[in-house]
Amino acid sequence: MIELKNEKIAVPLVLFAGLMWSFGPLVVRYMNDPHLVPWQYIFGRGLTIFIILNLYLYFEEGINFYKNYKKIGKSGLLGGVGLGIAMISFIYSITNTSAAITLLCLAAMPFFTALMAFLFLKERISLNVWISILIATVGIIIMALGNTEKNSLVGFIFGITSSIGFSIFSVTLRWRKETPKFTTVAIAGLFCFVFATIMILIKDQPFFATSYNSSMFSLHGTLVCLGLILYSIGSKAIPAAELTLLSLTEVIGGIFWVWLPLFGINEIPTTNTIIGGFFLFVSLIYYSLIMRWNKRYIALN
Repeated sequence: MIELKNEKIAVPLVLFAGLMWSFGPLVVRYMNDPHLVPWQYIFGRGLTIFIILNLYLYFEEGINFYKNYKKIGKSGLLGGVGLGIAMISFIYSITNTSAAITLLCLAAMPFFTALMAFLFLKERISLNVWISILIATVGIIIMALGNTEKNSLVGFIFGITSSIGFSIFSVTLRWRKETPKFTTVAIAGLFCFVFATIMILIKDQPFFATSYNSSMFSLHGTLVCLGLILYSIGSKAIPAAELTLLSLTEVIGGIFWVWLPLFGINEIPTTNTIIGGFFLFVSLIYYSLIMRWNKRYIALN
């Protein structure tokens, strides 16, 4: 298993993980009527994540990779379920409102994570991190004031639920060092797969959508999975609150991709969204520079 303890390497990894996730809203927008097949989406995405993670573990550790599941513990189960809930809530949020509102809700992750990490892990949050979060808060408020679309409340509720679920996952990554990180992600994929299977059976629906939609489900699952691998590796060297702060590249990129005319979606962000996104970008730049200059970096031992 990859052990990474150098924050100067971990920071770019987490930033890149967020960038990979930022293509998720674009993939969803390319799907055909995703709001009609949410459980098929969750089924396909969860199965893809579970398969890729187990293949990764097999090539990383060999045939005995399955023993990681015996060491999963409470933190791994809680983290897997939290991440699974985040994945399920995401599709219901983005199919009920604009990508900007969904990503706006995800931008609240550092606040939920900082609070949970402080309460349950006793992680100290440095002044510089609070300044970064404050700058991001200004951006979030500005974006919120500019979004008044229909059904935004439904999307907002699911978006906040997704944000809280991912924060739980981030905190559990730091909870017990001996918990297999990648196995936790695999548990999340399994949770989505099993939960979606139950819902599909209850609703008497087909397990698979069209071949085109199914390929989009798998593509999104692959992007999420690869990003989670990088995110989990980076979690070794970065406290929980900073992890979710750095992953805000997902918010910035996600809003940009669905707007960029090149991709043909043209979901034009409001002026408030653009200004708010700028503040989020500034918060990331500020934090990255502080990380470079501050030699007395605060983290768990």
